[in-house]
Amino acid sequence: MTAPEVSGVILPHCIVRCIRTVAPLLACLGCSCWPMFGAATRADDEGFVPIFDGESLTGWEGKPEFWRVEGGAIVGQTTAEHPTPGNTFLIWRAGLVDDFSLELDYRLTGGNSGIQYRSRDEGEFVVGGYQADFESGVRYSGILYDERGRGILCDRGGRVAITADGTKTAGPPIGDTASLQEVIKPEAWNAYRIVAQGPKLQHFINGQLMSETIDEQAGKRVQQGILAFQIHAGPPMKVEFKNVRLKRIRLAEGRKKLVLVAGRASHGPGEHEHRAGCLLIRKCLADSCPDLITELYEGGWPADPTAFDNADAIFFFADGGQGHPVLQRNRLAQIDALAKRGVGIACLHYAVEVPAEKGGPEFLNWIGGYFEPHWSVNPHWRLAATELAADHPITRGVAPFTTDDEWYYHMRFREPGDAVTAILSAVPPDSTRAAPDGPHSNNPTVRGAKGAREVLAWAYERPGGGRGFGCTGAHFHRNWANDDFRTLMLNALAWTAGLEIPTEGLTTTVTPEEVAANLDPK
Repeated sequence: MTAPEVSGVILPHCIVRCIRTVAPLLACLGCSCWPMFGAATRADDEGFVPIFDGESLTGWEGKPEFWRVEGGAIVGQTTAEHPTPGNTFLIWRAGLVDDFSLELDYRLTGGNSGIQYRSRDEGEFVVGGYQADFESGVRYSGILYDERGRGILCDRGGRVAITADGTKTAGPPIGDTASLQEVIKPEAWNAYRIVAQGPKLQHFINGQLMSETIDEQAGKRVQQGILAFQIHAGPPMKVEFKNVRLKRIRLAEGRKKLVLVAGRASHGPGEHEHRAGCLLIRKCLADSCPDLITELYEGGWPADPTAFDNADAIFFFADGGQGHPVLQRNRLAQIDALAKRGVGIACLHYAVEVPAEKGGPEFLNWIGGYFEPHWSVNPHWRLAATELAADHPITRGVAPFTTDDEWYYHMRFREPGDAVTAILSAVPPDSTRAAPDGPHSNNPTVRGAKGAREVLAWAYERPGGGRGFGCTGAHFHRNWANDDFRTLMLNALAWTAGLEIPTEGLTTTVTPEEVAANLDPK
């Protein structure tokens, strides 16, 4: 039996340097760093979160005739009377996985199964992508298989590096496959662990590294996707899963992660289209910023308990005020802790508004400013005398633009000199200052500042680390068709996540059909 090895979370410097081309990779595969890039006995409990409650399939979805919960475990089963004509899967619906460590216990009676990760949902509970295999036989447990794709990528006991052109190169073997099989207890509970960080994919069973793959193949490697459990077609089988726990890992290779939180539907058609706006942003960022991975959670807040754990930035596009998502339950403290850790925070339109007494102090610390009722105002008007911050990354590739929108202004900002930068400003028409006093409409200070320039979007660099951004536009969904407004927002979100913005900005094109897609049903 092969003894367990010690694994580091970070790729050895020689591996990072060498996996770029075939020739250096061949030299690196025999070097002494490979043992450091090996297995671990058992993950530290810190950071792991249960994603199965032990009682129900809440957060999971599959064909009910095959999946149930019994004795504290997820059970997938086929019988001679009720077979599955093809492989079928139970999909975790609460979120996607990118860089992570997953731990669970499994027991298999007959047949074979697997754990899909970073995979794609092909509909009808058919899944394709990376799979950590296990079976009742002696050949496949621990391998890396590409379901509905490239087939076996790495056998048990192997280390494989796959280059951009698809060339496979073997590294020093982990051990003999027959000896590794002895680690696995047939028809009993076994512990499976998957660690995926960047291109490095590791499978462990009962603490023993079984396979290790570095997948760099262009157009084939996947950085994000769904998590699912498999029932395989064929003879009757029964698979059980329990103690399913997920831990997010900070993204590797200089990539960043942005979590988008879309609020619930509100207002009339074409207004406050939180979901459609976030989906369009996500599509545009995928086209223009490959180093930024995004994940979107709809409905006002993630059901995924690990949603923010490896985020570099969080974007809120939702209704605000007393109903702001961060004010519910204990979320204000949760986001405050993330901000203090250096996670960027960005808010758009109504999401910049919170009460002065609850949320106001935190927003000043997170993003440098906010809409304060009885101080700020929310008139509809057309931009005039627009100015953009000079020499700021967020305004790269952006020209002064004009849109009709509900541009809030007269925000409450941190004290002058506290590193808040006016990104977009304009002079509102004096008519917007004529409304009667109210929590949003007007006040004597606003009324007495006719002709003054007002800040409509701003950026903040926190002294302790982390970035913040706020913008008051985007009441009307149609304004996403404005190239300059869209580029400004894309730049701002990438900047908030800590990425460098190219000189030309994150320029994109969208069609009228793309802008009109995914609108809330009214």
